[in-house]
Amino acid sequence: MNRNKINSRFCGLISALRNPPQAQAMIKGDSEYSEINGKIRFYGTQFGVLVAAEVFCLPTSKSECGNRVFGFHIHEGDMCSGDSNDQFSGAMAHYNPCDCKHPHHAGDMPPLFENDGYAFNVFLTDRFEINEIIGRTVIIHSNPDDFTTQPSGDSGAKIACGVIKRCV
Repeated sequence: MNRNKINSRFCGLISALRNPPQAQAMIKGDSEYSEINGKIRFYGTQFGVLVAAEVFCLPTSKSECGNRVFGFHIHEGDMCSGDSNDQFSGAMAHYNPCDCKHPHHAGDMPPLFENDGYAFNVFLTDRFEINEIIGRTVIIHSNPDDFTTQPSGDSGAKIACGVIKRCV
């Protein structure tokens, strides 16, 4: 791809962020991490779906060796409810309409890197279209996704959840 085409694509993606998203999820933490909150925004572009995640009050690391990393996925379920064993069991498993192996599920997304309790991540994906994910859930997990372990990357407990809704 030549430099002009790359610049044109980049400018097109950046301009998409200036518009209202077509869908979004309001993230809320579970009872142990009730302070977690944020928005995940979804923008349809000619190149795929641009996902912009902004999350506040994530658990921080006391380690000198770095910040925490959190698994981040779209799940197939349609609710952020559950029971005492899994407060977000209604989110169900990773969104995986083509029955692919992990990390090739449509709902597998790049991890969130905590920075003093804050995470910001913007990425482009062609694994799903916005219409496919309306009503599904976004989950933040307690551990990083190892991108290997089946079926979910050994990413730990679900600590925050939001239902993806169409923006009007």
